[in-house]
Amino acid sequence: MRLFHGFDNAEIARPTVLTLGVFDGLHIGHQLIMRTVVERARAISAVPTVITFDPHPRAVLYPEAAPPLLQTLDQRLEGFRLLGIEQTIIVRFTREFAQLSAEDFLRDVVHERLQAKEVYLGQGFAFGRNRAGNIELLRRVGRELGFFADEVPEVRLRGQRVSSSRIRQLLFAGKVNLARRMLGRPYGIEGRITRGAQRGRTIGWPTANLLVENRVIPKGGVYVTATLIDGVWRRSVTNIGTRPTFEQHAAPTVETHVIGWTGDLYGSVVRVRFLRRLRDERRFESIQDLTRQISADVARAESYFARSCVRRALKVV
Repeated sequence: MRLFHGFDNAEIARPTVLTLGVFDGLHIGHQLIMRTVVERARAISAVPTVITFDPHPRAVLYPEAAPPLLQTLDQRLEGFRLLGIEQTIIVRFTREFAQLSAEDFLRDVVHERLQAKEVYLGQGFAFGRNRAGNIELLRRVGRELGFFADEVPEVRLRGQRVSSSRIRQLLFAGKVNLARRMLGRPYGIEGRITRGAQRGRTIGWPTANLLVENRVIPKGGVYVTATLIDGVWRRSVTNIGTRPTFEQHAAPTVETHVIGWTGDLYGSVVRVRFLRRLRDERRFESIQDLTRQISADVARAESYFARSCVRRALKVV
C-alpha cells in the first residue's frame, strides 16, 4: 500500500476511487465502504484510495469531548491494506485545515490533485468548514466537475446502528461478543511486554504484563483471549484489573497467561484479542483460592477453544 503524509507529498499517477473519514475501529460499516471503493476501483481501473485524519478532528476542535480511539494509526493503516486499499493519504488535522471549505477541498484536492472518478461517503459523514461537506454538496460538485458521488448505507446489527461509539460502550461494559460482531473480528489490543512483580510465576501461572498502546481497554475482569506470538495465535487467558488479592489501590494492568507457553516474552510486542468474558476480577482470601480459580478459568478457556467452530474460525494453537 502506498502511504502519503498530506496532499503535497502525494504523487497520483492514476485516477482514483476514494473515500474519506477517520474510520476508527474499521467496523463492519466501514468495511462496507472499503469494499465499495475497492470493487468500484477495480471495475474502472482506478486506484482505491482512503483519505484519513490524524489526530481525530474532535481531538483538535473539541478536545474535552474527543473519544478514545479503538485503534492506533498503524493498526488502522494495516486494516486499510488488508481490505484492499492501495493508497492512503494521512491528513494532519489542524485548526488551520479545519477552516478549508468543503467545496474548495473537493475542487482543489479531490478533483484536481487526486483525479477522483468516484467518491463514496459513509451515511451522515460531513467534512470541511462548519461540516458543510455533506452528500448533497458532494453530488452537486461531482456533477459539475465530472466525478460520481454516492453515500454508502449504514449497517445495522440487531436493530442497532453499528458505530465506533457504540463499540466503545460495549467494550467498556465487557460485552466483547457483541463488539466482535460489530467489528467483524475480535477486538484486539497491542503492547510491549514489561517486567512485573512476577507473582504469577511464583504461584505456577506465569503472565505477560502488557504496556498497552490502545486507549480503549475492555471492562476489568477475566477473559478468554488469543495472543499473537511470532506470527501464531495462541490460546490465552487475560486479566484486566488491579490485582486485589495482592495489592490495594494499584493501577490497572493487563496480564496474559499464554496456555502452554514456556518462552521468554519480555520486550516483545504482542497482540491480544478478546473472545469471551469469564468473570469479574475479585479479591481472594488466600493464594490457594486464587490458584484454584485461575485453574478453573484456564479449564473454561480450553473448553472454549476445543469447540470445532472456534478452532476453524480462530486458527489458534
